Amino acid sequence: MFRYENRVAIVTGSGSKRGIGRSTAITLAELGATVVVADLNEDGVRDTVAAIESGNGKAMGIFLDVTDKESVQKMVDKVLKTYGRIDVLVNNAGISQRLAVEDMEVEDMKRILDVNIMGVFLCSKAVLVPMKKQRYGRIVNLSSVAGKRGGGFFGGAHYSASKAAVLGFSKNLAREVAEDGITVNCVAPGLVNTDIWESLPKDVADAIVATIPMGRPGETEEIASTIAFLASTEASYITGEDIDINGGSHMD
Repeated sequence: MFRYENRVAIVTGSGSKRGIGRSTAITLAELGATVVVADLNEDGVRDTVAAIESGNGKAMGIFLDVTDKESVQKMVDKVLKTYGRIDVLVNNAGISQRLAVEDMEVEDMKRILDVNIMGVFLCSKAVLVPMKKQRYGRIVNLSSVAGKRGGGFFGGAHYSASKAAVLGFSKNLAREVAEDGITVNCVAPGLVNTDIWESLPKDVADAIVATIPMGRPGETEEIASTIAFLASTEASYITGEDIDINGGSHMD
């Protein structure tokens, strides 16, 4: 189950040491995929590639700006030239900002939307040609509980809007490409144990945990496991769906 031999997977935003993208890249590599580690953080890219290779996995690092069409196309061209195919795209790259609307500037809104939804659009569009040609593809997009309930634990309204947009975009794209053997799904994490979580004062952290039925934040590996399922051959009849991973803090 969930073997990825001869599959090539791109994971954007996979350069953060304690991020969902890194865990996803490592998980897919452990399952046999050749993983393209794509991130704007060059040191982070090298570190994730090294972590995969230290476990005898296969990986290639690419420095990527998901908001730049040329940068995205160069990545896709390089992957196709090197491996001849692209089977999986995980649109994980994203940013957040805790800011009230009255304090928000146009630049704040644009920056969040550019990374969180324009990046999903550009990367998804770029892989559709090879995926349609091979009549197989898996696209998994990272949304958030914030996109469903109008606010999360850290982001502002612009973050919530961007993650809600990811949900709508994904459902529409899923309908467009279903006949081409391509599935498009989302995961919507709640609170996850990353550097941001660790930086919170204890009283703030305790108050947040009190709102989660399971009584703890999620681990990046738990998100990665769900992504690995949605990106697998076994999930061939699931498309246009979003899976909540939040310990029960939001149920729909």
